[in-house]
Amino acid sequence: MARRAGSADLPLHNGRVPPWLAERMAKLGAVIAAAIIHHYGRDELLRRLAHPFWFHSFGAVMGMDWHSSGITTSVIGALKRGLEPQAGELGLHVCGGRGRHSRRTPDELVAIGEAVGFDGVALARASRLVAKVDSAAVQDGFDLYLHGFIVADDGRWVVVQQGMNGDSRQARRYHWLSEDLSSFVETPHAAIEGERQGEIVNLTDRRAAASRDGQLDLLRDLGPDGIAREVAALDRKQAPPPAQPLLPHLAMPAHHDVRPADVMIRRLHGTLAAVADRGPADFAELLLVPGVGARTVRALAMVAEVVHGAPCRFADPARFSLAHGGKDRHPFPVATTVYDQTISVMRSAVEAAKLGESERLDAVRRLDDQSRRLEAHVSGRSLPAHIAREFQRSPSYGGRSVFGWERDLAAAEARR
Repeated sequence: MARRAGSADLPLHNGRVPPWLAERMAKLGAVIAAAIIHHYGRDELLRRLAHPFWFHSFGAVMGMDWHSSGITTSVIGALKRGLEPQAGELGLHVCGGRGRHSRRTPDELVAIGEAVGFDGVALARASRLVAKVDSAAVQDGFDLYLHGFIVADDGRWVVVQQGMNGDSRQARRYHWLSEDLSSFVETPHAAIEGERQGEIVNLTDRRAAASRDGQLDLLRDLGPDGIAREVAALDRKQAPPPAQPLLPHLAMPAHHDVRPADVMIRRLHGTLAAVADRGPADFAELLLVPGVGARTVRALAMVAEVVHGAPCRFADPARFSLAHGGKDRHPFPVATTVYDQTISVMRSAVEAAKLGESERLDAVRRLDDQSRRLEAHVSGRSLPAHIAREFQRSPSYGGRSVFGWERDLAAAEARR
């Protein structure tokens, strides 16, 4: 059976990703995906995308709002734009998206299948079944509005889709993985991400097999009117259902600001110490490139963890927002200069690795290794002090948010 990875509460947010950030997200998302495929293969990238904790951290390191439902839409969109030019090389295709784009998924799968050789008609059916299960078989009060289908040339796939509950202002994200999937109607999810909000009708649970069969028998033997009478009788005497087994739960808070409780500070201190210790040794050549300094290496260390980190490393997605910042100025404005240097360094490292020169990508991995070795032994600034320092330096890092350039905001504030 497919693995179930965990759950989380996602505040429902509206708004759009500004073009200046969307372009960068597409570039960084694609190069991170390429690095993972280079080191671990396509199957591992699909497993990562099916892991809700990693998926959220992936979105946070790309500058999206670290806690919100918008990460789902923006990550799927960024991967679709960023990977499309490399689809032939990487053997990976992103279909679907939000709203009308989700409804085009089956047609996209059929067209890609004809081009690369997998059974696109069968995968189109899989796409429809996945959506049907999460909208009908799992009745949890969330209406689906996004369906992303990522498929490899060999036909393996992952689905990430999301529903919203307008009354509670919450979103729930569902992850599916084709690996080890033997049934669409019995425990198929790799993960369901969302806050527990009371009783859920889940006919995909393996314990509901008898119920699924019984419903067909009832419909045949009693008809709709007979079923209505039986339901009324059951409502008068039904006992409480047995408790569902709990999954690991990632609670994404409603507050925008990143607070100390949202970050495992020892891991942040490990990253900062690794930059000070390994950065000059491993990035000597890179540090000769104008603009690539300790701040960029710090962002690269967090990107390195997204590429190489084990699943347990992603329980605090807020920490990854400290790589480049966030579009709403939380934890601080997006450091566009640092962001562009991160993309440039990672892209050149991946391109060199394709030619058999893996020294730069190996340096990124060593930076991640050093971060984990140091985090148990080092200390540093408090999180509020770290964020305050980033705000102070934001104009020099090309700080930008949906409110404008940080240097312009600072100048306007000074004139008041």
